[in-house]
Amino acid sequence: MSAAPLIRMRGIHKSFGPVKVLEGVDFELLPGEVHALMGENGAGKSTLMKILTGIYAPDAGTLEVDGQPASIATPADAEKHGIAIIHQELNLIPALSVADNLFLGREIQRFGLLDHRAMTRRAMEWLARVGMERLDPATLVERLSVGQQQMVEIARALGQNARVLIMDEPTAALTEHETNTLFKLIRDLRAQGTGIVYVSHRMEEIFALCDRISVLRDGHFVGTRPVPGLAFDEVVKMMVGRTLDARFPTRTPNIGDVRLKVEHISGGMVRDVSFDLHAGEVLGVAGLLGAGRTELARLLFGLDKPSEGTITLDGKVVTPTSPNDAIQSGFGFVTEDRKAQGLVLDLSLRENVSLPRVPAHAGLVDRASEKKQTRGLIEALKIRARDMELNVRALSGGNQQKVVLAKWLALKPRVLILDEPTRGVDVGGKAEIYHIINQLAEQGVAILMISSELPEVLAMSDRILVMHEGRATALLDGHGATQEAVMTAATGGK
Repeated sequence: MSAAPLIRMRGIHKSFGPVKVLEGVDFELLPGEVHALMGENGAGKSTLMKILTGIYAPDAGTLEVDGQPASIATPADAEKHGIAIIHQELNLIPALSVADNLFLGREIQRFGLLDHRAMTRRAMEWLARVGMERLDPATLVERLSVGQQQMVEIARALGQNARVLIMDEPTAALTEHETNTLFKLIRDLRAQGTGIVYVSHRMEEIFALCDRISVLRDGHFVGTRPVPGLAFDEVVKMMVGRTLDARFPTRTPNIGDVRLKVEHISGGMVRDVSFDLHAGEVLGVAGLLGAGRTELARLLFGLDKPSEGTITLDGKVVTPTSPNDAIQSGFGFVTEDRKAQGLVLDLSLRENVSLPRVPAHAGLVDRASEKKQTRGLIEALKIRARDMELNVRALSGGNQQKVVLAKWLALKPRVLILDEPTRGVDVGGKAEIYHIINQLAEQGVAILMISSELPEVLAMSDRILVMHEGRATALLDGHGATQEAVMTAATGGK
């Protein structure tokens, strides 16, 4: 690519107190390219993008837009330069309409009053650009799917005449159809000359969509490579400083007796689901978004009440009416939404690990045992935190996910439900979580693993339960299953 860069960042430094987050980082984005920004959690990707969008100020370094020195001190400055970001946690106001969200802070007025007709007309034009021409701008955002909300966010950015679009884990909560729609839009924007920074841990997407890859490691710039001809192993080595022996570690199954027996369970959208889960087994649960996978997990963990069916654990019928009942019975549950449901963000790492059951002696908190337990889990899960008293809000997404996992490992559950256990986790962190899953299975823990990443389901599962519209449509041998077989069952085919 010979075009002059839209964005050029050189020698960017940023520290927070004594912690150096970025040290001499370079990055550039060309017009009409999709440029992947990659690195392990905590590598500095988010901080670099927050500097580009005016949320943080760099301690040192230079920034150019269209070849000219630029000062971006606020998000408003970034908007003036045509730079917009689509955050992983979407920034729409659910109680307002689509049109109100599109024009929030830049409403069209006429004679001192809001010109709703003009805003509606303009909103329809912007929505049509992202393939949402059938969406009524008067619709409340709370009624939209995550994928639809993301398209509204992109429409808002394009309405700001954004020439640089930053996407942070854009497909993390999308259905396959919504992902395909997003990819088509990205390719259309690229053809129109828009520069796109694509931040994702999903390697298949990076290789299918991106033109170049830039990698950060521990706050340092490692390098930029063109995607054509690039090997997966080279990207991994750039990110983690070593090659992974295998993307998915192997495990010799040692499957025991039936640990969990679920018979004809129904509740909410879940309808008449039955399956067995053995000690030492990883049972993958696959299906499209909205298939009822998380709803099934909630029924097992006592978060929702079944309308019918039985749950048997080690030969004893159990009926968890609350998460506390489920924990007492021997269940653990790593939720898909770590920030809202898995962690208390304003508590320390130590306090979060101890939440399900605080170590106690004679009715008093045993602080020494609590610290010893937390220290051991930090080491076992390779959680990157300088202090167990650090607020978990300050941790990267991947390390937050490991804290959620640590919380349940401290309880030594008999059945561990994992709902999207590697969502938002980098490739090195994923490998570590896969090793932990295998170790738990080898120790006899029965694992129910829900995942939207088909390669993960196929590689990690002994068997695969496929769901479609609340029903179980197939139970496949994980060692002989194919993506085609899983997707056929997930879409209701035979």
